Amino acid sequence: MTTTTPGAAEVELAIGGMTCASCAARIEKKLNRLDGVEATVNYATEKAKVTFREDVTVSDLIATVEATGYTAREPRPETARSDDSASGEGPAQEESDELRPLRQRLTAAVALAVPVIAMAMVPALQFEYWQWLSLTLAAPVVTYAAWPFHKAAWTNAKHGAATMDTLISVGTSAAFLWSLWALFFGTAGTPGMTHPFELTIARTDGAGNIYLEAAAGVTAFILAGRYFEARSKRKAGAALKALLELGAKEVTVVRGGREELIPVGELKVGDRFLVRPGEKIATDGVVVEGSSAVDASMLTGESVPVEVGTGDAVTGATLNAGGRLVVEATRVGADTQLARMAKLVEDAQNGKAAAQRLADRISAVFVPVVIALALGTLGFWLGNGAGLTAAFTAAVAVLIIACPCALGLATPTALMVGTGRGAQLGILIKGPEVLETTRKVDTIILDKTGTVTTGKMTLLAVHTADGTGEDDVLRLAGALEHSSEHPIAQAVASGAAARVGTLPAPEDFANIAGLGVQGIVEGHAVLVGREKLLDEWAMSLPEELRRAKAEAEAAGRTAIAVAWDGEARAVLEVADAVKETSPEAIERLRGLGLTPILLTGDNKAVAEAVAAEVGIAPEHVIAEVMPQDKVDVVKRLQDEGRSVAMVGDGVNDAAALAQADLGLAMGTGTDAAIEAGDLTLVRGDLRAAADAIRLSRKTLGTIKSNLFWAFAYNVAALPLAAAGLLNPMIAGAAMAFSSVFVVGNSLRLRGFQPADR
Repeated sequence: MTTTTPGAAEVELAIGGMTCASCAARIEKKLNRLDGVEATVNYATEKAKVTFREDVTVSDLIATVEATGYTAREPRPETARSDDSASGEGPAQEESDELRPLRQRLTAAVALAVPVIAMAMVPALQFEYWQWLSLTLAAPVVTYAAWPFHKAAWTNAKHGAATMDTLISVGTSAAFLWSLWALFFGTAGTPGMTHPFELTIARTDGAGNIYLEAAAGVTAFILAGRYFEARSKRKAGAALKALLELGAKEVTVVRGGREELIPVGELKVGDRFLVRPGEKIATDGVVVEGSSAVDASMLTGESVPVEVGTGDAVTGATLNAGGRLVVEATRVGADTQLARMAKLVEDAQNGKAAAQRLADRISAVFVPVVIALALGTLGFWLGNGAGLTAAFTAAVAVLIIACPCALGLATPTALMVGTGRGAQLGILIKGPEVLETTRKVDTIILDKTGTVTTGKMTLLAVHTADGTGEDDVLRLAGALEHSSEHPIAQAVASGAAARVGTLPAPEDFANIAGLGVQGIVEGHAVLVGREKLLDEWAMSLPEELRRAKAEAEAAGRTAIAVAWDGEARAVLEVADAVKETSPEAIERLRGLGLTPILLTGDNKAVAEAVAAEVGIAPEHVIAEVMPQDKVDVVKRLQDEGRSVAMVGDGVNDAAALAQADLGLAMGTGTDAAIEAGDLTLVRGDLRAAADAIRLSRKTLGTIKSNLFWAFAYNVAALPLAAAGLLNPMIAGAAMAFSSVFVVGNSLRLRGFQPADR
């Protein structure tokens, strides 16, 4: 996908072959070295966004990426993807194809490594030729299953870099090759050889030592981590897919007085199309015939449906909740608001800096140090006349003890237990890179509709004139509103039915466009709607009802007048109600050191009323914002040096969720919001946001302590290895104990409890 601006062009490349965040950093560095090129590479989405001068070609960019050891291509256009989907070769098929080789390697590694580890760790299983069976089982694991690590290590080595892949490849290869030497040229292949459980420190020539369980076990553990990470990463583009699927697929076009059903893709600017009640508006346009209430909450966050008539603009993908409309298309395809929102989400995802994996950070220092120490050990013993075998034994022992058996478990086990506990509590964590961000966030932006509030119109209060009973008002007004399709009318009807039970059936019902409804209920001539409707019948609100109406509107609520038999009787208040748990949730978020900010597309009066109810200060309220403005608000706060979390549930929040350092999506919201978020709160309870951040921080702390101890046990034994005193059982015990510790430490996360328990 290439776009051109005067003097510069921009291209988005799909990058292949990256195994960690440091790969993305290396590609980015190489591209930015080219004159006139600015590049951002995102490991999570596997894309590079590149701006370049006219004297640089896309082929030059692709060649640079390939010279770095990775692949690059321009993504296929959307139409090609649609064609593939129709032929059964869509995103799901592509995802399956990409994951299949990794899944096959993982399955083979686990099946073969388990018996190898069992025989090495349990002396009772060491029958006469057990070591040769271990070799037979371990060989495919270290060669076939571990091939991605060896390939990545070689690529890194060619470019002078060392990552986690380097450590895995060098460690497993050293363990396997030394085991081969010991079996074929040493004494380890002798029938009846065992690894007695002796924790003695003694110099050995290594001829009887094999480390096949270390090589096979590390490969299996780390492949498991890579597989689950890859599965999560493949979903990075699902937010865009969910957004684009919101629009209508077909549209009824009015041409030459005839109605014709066509695919939305064939719609042109200037075409007139029909939108019936309950249908989605196909594209952005202007109403040329009819009037209705349009529910735009999925795009704007505005909780009150918008009344539209001839000459009013409407937006594609919004829902026609009322009457029949004829709309003239003004924008189609990539120019529509929905398409622009999808582009916002994509830009935000590509622009978000990928978190560096902790293991790679440590490996960047640890790997070169270990390799240097191994070479130094070899040189030292050769120089001191210890002999070639003893020198190599000590050098290889250094590499083996550094092989990250516990490191392979450190992140996956903590993440598995933490995410499992989160799922039990209605919190879904997308991946390890999310956890780092939760530690740093200091500001949390809360969408109003559906997040702090219920997201649906609710009857909140009834104000009656003297001598009028609430039940009478609810029964008569509810009966009439029950016959209307308008969302506010449905809120009144639902509230009335909940309080007074079954509602009577009205007669002579009529919907007065833009004003309200009228009809006969139980012999009474009833009017329900705006004050203007009563004025047309020469009825006015008494002073107490006029005051109640003014107070309701000042608080951002919708006030509905009710009259019957020639007299104004009541005022009903309808609004998007605040969730009962929201004030408590906001207090908990403050307790975590976060500053809550209310952000909404609703008007300022509504926003400030909700903020006051939940305990957010007026200066922390940002109202009347469009989707692109929400992204700008997040960027502005980030530019101020804040680390921003965002909680939302609508399509209008998707781009902001993707832009935020940490996106928390309410699981009761739209697919686009859920896919754009880093954490999903299944319960739809804002208190879960505080629990999610607490659990994520605790999981991150566990991963860090796991990484520390995973290396600490190995580092503690490095001097013994370098001194040539490393007995194989000490190596095995250090690895086993560090692994047991890591698993036990991770299991403590199962005891995590929400703050309200």
